[in-house]
Amino acid sequence: MATSPPFPPHPPHPGGLPGDGAPRDARGWRRWGSVLGRARPRTWGRLRYAALITLLTLSGLVILALVREQTGTEGFLVGLGLAVLPVPLLVAAFRWLDRVDPGPWRNLVFAFAWGACAAALIAIIANSFATRWIATATADPSGADTLGATVIAPVVEESAKAAAVLLVFLYRRRDFTGVVDGVVIAGLTATGFAFTENILYLGTAFGTDQLTGDTGIASVTAATFFVRVIMSPFAHPLFTVLTGIGFGFAALSGTGRHLRRALLPLGGLLLAMGMHALWNGSSSFGEFGFFAVYAAFMVPSFGLLTWLAVWTRQRELRTVRDELPVYAAAGWLAPAEPFALGSMRARRLAREYAGLHLGRPAAREVARYEADATSLAFLRHRGRQGRAGADFPVRERELLDELWRRKDVARPALAHAARTTAPPVPVTAPPWPPYGLYVYAPGPQPCARIPSYGPGPAYGHGPGAPYGPGSGAAYGPGQMYGPGPQAYGQGPQAYGPWAAYGQNPAYDPRPAYGPGQTYGPGAAYGQG
Repeated sequence: MATSPPFPPHPPHPGGLPGDGAPRDARGWRRWGSVLGRARPRTWGRLRYAALITLLTLSGLVILALVREQTGTEGFLVGLGLAVLPVPLLVAAFRWLDRVDPGPWRNLVFAFAWGACAAALIAIIANSFATRWIATATADPSGADTLGATVIAPVVEESAKAAAVLLVFLYRRRDFTGVVDGVVIAGLTATGFAFTENILYLGTAFGTDQLTGDTGIASVTAATFFVRVIMSPFAHPLFTVLTGIGFGFAALSGTGRHLRRALLPLGGLLLAMGMHALWNGSSSFGEFGFFAVYAAFMVPSFGLLTWLAVWTRQRELRTVRDELPVYAAAGWLAPAEPFALGSMRARRLAREYAGLHLGRPAAREVARYEADATSLAFLRHRGRQGRAGADFPVRERELLDELWRRKDVARPALAHAARTTAPPVPVTAPPWPPYGLYVYAPGPQPCARIPSYGPGPAYGHGPGAPYGPGSGAAYGPGQMYGPGPQAYGQGPQAYGPWAAYGQNPAYDPRPAYGPGQTYGPGAAYGQG
């Protein structure tokens, strides 16, 4: 288990390559990492990808044939046209949630394809086989259908969808770092599954309407569309997201907590199965059982999970703002970049600025810079909590090199975004007037406007001047500060009627400290 170093490495010389200036140990890590990477058999990875693509392709072809056989060609086309309507909305929602630290598009495509092809095929085959077996064993087809919908289907379908989350968690561990990643992968898997299932249900309903002759709003197709597409397009994503949250919390656990990492995904899967069973069994709870379950469980659960996802997204942004300043202090980032990278509005403005002035390739470079900086912040956050792997120095150096390579394009755009989105700084005037503009004078007026060093009276010596040779000096016998009621001189003026540096002031030709008098005749410290 590796932890974050106290300070990140320093960036290379401005004229050097990204790898220059790396500390000796970091270069050693990179060298050994590259050697191990070359020694790793690449053919195994390629075979694994080829097997996965083949499996998904065959599953898609088989599920296409099964659905078309059950619905007919016309019903399949109608079901396809209606089932695709909520897909863009759901995909956009999960992509918005994943914008802070966007995962590779390959993971997202795999999740959707697994749900639409592999998970749907497993569910159709397993549910049909289990329902027929129960009907044969109990000689009660109606009871077998109810038991299959409320018990068999939730277990089979949620397990098949959870397999996609498990595969990404195991084989794409670097991209699976928290709750948001689990929610996104699980949600897209369920979206693909619901897409295929809606084709089947809507196509079957259309075939039923063709037999009965029902059309319009009273048709079975309209009722199925209203329940599955209008009222509950989020039903399957809501169930499977519980499994994804369990995997997300497991990803946040330390590497040594094996029991917790195993129990959290299992607990999320059990919750998903329970909610799925409650939803499927709501139609058997009476005439208004479906609406009661929808209002009492589905809507509050959807709102709660939506709040949790948004809160987690904001927490990720705070992590970016908290972890990146150490790299700014080391010189890898500009001082304003942690603030800009921790604001989605600033990120968008930076991409728009780069695209407007340098074109779309520059906007893509800025987007990649933002993603690498976010991954770097999360990596350091895991390192500080003791959850980083042994490859922490290698991964950190890779991300720093990527940032350094794109800095010339990204820094001006992020600086512009930081200036645009920076909060206004309140500027308040001091409680005292500026020097030389306002002087508090005795009299009914609160203040009088007098120039700083103008020809008006400022520091002259009148008959009762503080340090002048006239009578009634400041420290002579008599009153403490002159014989008049005023503190500094006699008359209505604040500082005497003469100019600041004119004749007869403190700097006149007569010596201020002449012989026989230190501070004026009869002064406290002079001799007459």
